[in-house]
Formats: sequence, C-alpha cells, structure tokens
Amino acid sequence: MKSIVLFVLILLHSPVTGQNATVKIKISDDIDLIRLSPNAYIHVSRAPMGSFGLVSSNGLIFIEKGKAFLFDTPANNTQTKQLIKWVEDSLHVRFVGFVPNHWHEDCMGGLGYLKTRHIPSYANRMTIALARQHHLPVPEKGFKDSLILHLGNKWIECYYPGKGHSTDNIVVWIPSEKILFAGCMVKEMKANTKGNLSDADIKAWPSTIKKVMAKFPSARIVIPGHGEAGGFDLLQHTIEVVCK
Repeated sequence: MKSIVLFVLILLHSPVTGQNATVKIKISDDIDLIRLSPNAYIHVSRAPMGSFGLVSSNGLIFIEKGKAFLFDTPANNTQTKQLIKWVEDSLHVRFVGFVPNHWHEDCMGGLGYLKTRHIPSYANRMTIALARQHHLPVPEKGFKDSLILHLGNKWIECYYPGKGHSTDNIVVWIPSEKILFAGCMVKEMKANTKGNLSDADIKAWPSTIKKVMAKFPSARIVIPGHGEAGGFDLLQHTIEVVCK
C-alpha cells in the first residue's frame, strides 16, 4: 500500500454487512474507502457545499477482473484525481466507465478530471441536459429509462424511477452483490430532514421510492448519497422523512 494510506480500520458487526467485517481505508484527510466485498467499495469524501458547510458524500466503485466502474465522483476534480489514482495504484485496476446519480456537484463535480483521462461517462438524458444548462462538464452517452452495463461476467443496471431529490436522479443496482446505490433520493437512518430541496419534487418523491422498492426487493445493502449505508429499510425510512 502507498504511504498515503494512514490507517486501515477493521469494523466488526457493521450495520451494513451484519456479521461480516468491512474495511475502512483512509486515503487522505478528506477521502475514505469502505470495502463492502472484494468487488465493491463505497467512497466517502468531504467538501464544503455552500450554506450546508462541510458535507460528507458517498459514491460507489465496482471492480471485476482488473476493471472498475465509478458511480458518482467526489465534489471536485482534485479529490476525484486523488481517489482515482489511489484506486488504480493500490488496487491495480483500470476505470472503464462512470455514471453520476444526478447533476449536482456531489455526484459529478469531478467529471472534468475523468474527461482528461478519457474515462467513458454515461448518464440519464435529463442529467446531460441539466449539465449543459448549467455550463458543467457533460457526460457523453445518455439513456432514457434504464441502461445495462457489463463488467466482465457481471452486469449493472442504471434505472430512472422518477423525480425525487432531483428531477433526474437514478439508482444503480448490482445484482451479484445485492447492492443498491440509491444516492441522494434515499436518506440514512439517522436523517430526519429532507436535505437540499432546490431541485426536489416532494410530491413525486414517495411514489418514486415505492417504484424502487418494487423493482429491487432483494437489495441487501442500500447506499444513500450521504451518511451510513444500511438495508432495505432505508427506503421506507426515506418515505417517512419526505412525508413529514
């Protein structure tokens, strides 16, 4: 491991994986990795976000046979470069694709760096339109309702269930891991407020979550955009928070 890794902490009886151990790896003062399995890692980064102050945000890395997909970047190019370089050098993988959950900076603030590396990017067509509208780096390949990506002999589904935290938010389902990366439309169990509502559709949000629950009932690990991952109950908890 490189010297940039300051410590590795073994967390037993994790709320994410029950009796299985998860590994937390500190990449820098602002970036951690949480290993969920040999193939899947949550990346956690911290960055200032306007009136919300310093915000911790989650993304996902999925690895298979030396290749990797990135789902959401840290909020800026500098942190994204740190994350990508560490993963490439320490886990010996090559990134072959990127998908943002939606257009906000905590999902695709590092897309500019990924473009310098010629890493292909895929996104909801609405995300592409919003990126153009806001003069941001634009993902390359769009999809409307769903997209199936292949990594080795594994597959990944990107699915647009409807409006929620934002008009364009998607979820990512990895069936081999039973991981649902739900992003900012889903709240951690500790959350009791709706968070950033600047682009939210409060009325549609609960029905959007219900569509996700119906489509992916076997999800074992659910990863929100911010805070601790958990189980399927995060989806029902989100409905309760949004309906307050």
